[in-house]
Amino acid sequence: MPDRIRPIGRALLSVSDKSGLVPFAQALASRGVTLVSTGGTAQALKDAGIPVIDVAEVTGYPEMMDGRVKTLHPKIHGGLLAIRDDAAHAAAMAEHGIPPIDLLVVSLYPFEETVAKGAGFDDCIENIDIGGPAMIRAAAKNHPDVAVVVDVSDYQTVLDEIAAHGGTTLETRKKLAARAFARTGAYDAAISTWLLNEVGETTPPFRAVGGRLLQGLRYGENPHQWAGFYRTGEVRPGVATARQLQGKELSYNNINDTDAAYECIGEFDPARTPAVVIVKHANPCGVAEAPSLLEAYRKALMCDPVSAFGGIIAVNQRLDAETARAIAEIFTEVVIAPEADEDAIAVFAAKKNLRLLIAGGLPDPRAPGLTAKTVAGGLLVQSRDNAVVDAMDLKVVTKRAPTAAEFEDLKFAFRVCKHVKSNTIIYAKDRATVGIGAGQMSRVDSARIAARKAIDAAEMAKLPEPLTKGCVVASDAFFPFADGLIAAAEAGATAVIQPGGSIRDAEVIAAADERGLAMVLTGTRHFRH
Repeated sequence: MPDRIRPIGRALLSVSDKSGLVPFAQALASRGVTLVSTGGTAQALKDAGIPVIDVAEVTGYPEMMDGRVKTLHPKIHGGLLAIRDDAAHAAAMAEHGIPPIDLLVVSLYPFEETVAKGAGFDDCIENIDIGGPAMIRAAAKNHPDVAVVVDVSDYQTVLDEIAAHGGTTLETRKKLAARAFARTGAYDAAISTWLLNEVGETTPPFRAVGGRLLQGLRYGENPHQWAGFYRTGEVRPGVATARQLQGKELSYNNINDTDAAYECIGEFDPARTPAVVIVKHANPCGVAEAPSLLEAYRKALMCDPVSAFGGIIAVNQRLDAETARAIAEIFTEVVIAPEADEDAIAVFAAKKNLRLLIAGGLPDPRAPGLTAKTVAGGLLVQSRDNAVVDAMDLKVVTKRAPTAAEFEDLKFAFRVCKHVKSNTIIYAKDRATVGIGAGQMSRVDSARIAARKAIDAAEMAKLPEPLTKGCVVASDAFFPFADGLIAAAEAGATAVIQPGGSIRDAEVIAAADERGLAMVLTGTRHFRH
């Protein structure tokens, strides 16, 4: 039989997610499929008037140990693992009274959801499914004979196959098996990640990573690349958890840039002041704090209005209509906010290409977490950069100390440089970026590019001089030579914040003293590659 059609005579259903269960089971029963089930699933089918055999009737053993033991039995696993065309397997089934199971439908205990809602250790442990993954793996291994379903979205696929062929095709069973192993892999990854966090182990001999598909994307970073967007078990407000209120589907680059914008805006406490971040190609091109979101947006936009076109905007407070109207004046790809007024939502409703995302909260810049990056044949995993400037031991190392206003601007600039690609130079004034140099191989080049962009922005705004005159400057890592600092001083900077730690720190400090600059060392580097 070229398509290896396998009729479904007997199905075992055991699901924690009961959405779609009853109509699916009714459709199977109407086609003469015998249904076997466990606990709550069996009760749901009985309540719907659907004939069902309890697993205990098949195994001869009752469910025991609070339901921990019910399907771990040869009469279940034999029915899943038996190779139908193998005479010895058939003989063993006959000898031991093991009926074949042609379809397995399992949705696992909601472990990920239990962790996400902050349940205690014991509750999380009790929501680790054992029998479910064991059955899924057995059925998936034996997919030449058995179909396995682990997601409600595949119910209709099975019903369509039965209607069209009288059973399932090998091609479909193979696809379902691949999905099943991916599900158990992601499930085990969630459990191991949680437990490693509980015991504080950072670099175990094995590291599992998994996620659930949120969205199949049109393409990846470039049109010739395929891509998908997956959600992990991490509970963190952002693009993966936000509600999209309007606009077309997000692209790979939209998602990447929106994440960069929202992680950056999380550095700015909404209880202290409104703030706005504008991002282009994963780099902030304008960041500002101000008494209102509208003023913060205008200050951020002034930093680099050319790059802001087609950018991503993040705000740290509830988006109001006045700010929304200002944003709508130029083409913007995505706006993400913790909340939005109905009037603000209405303003964007006329912009069909603008996506509005509501995240429900802000990411905590101090929270622990992991970041991962693939390399050829490997995976780099590290803790998230959760260092914040307000918790650093800041040391003045020059003859002149910063003024109070300079000190506030220095901390503002260092918050921003954490989120800009290295090498990074940030010029800031009055709690707004006025020049950003990102991703250069030389730090002095970043300093010069940031100054040049400030000159261009001043010309566009018809200002008499660049806003870098009288600004402060932040560097994400130490100045290896004095040339970068000198370039910043020539641009008009009067105070500097940097990690320090270079063998030429004394030379750099002397250059600052010679030019009357104040310098603060953080002792913390913010490389971002």
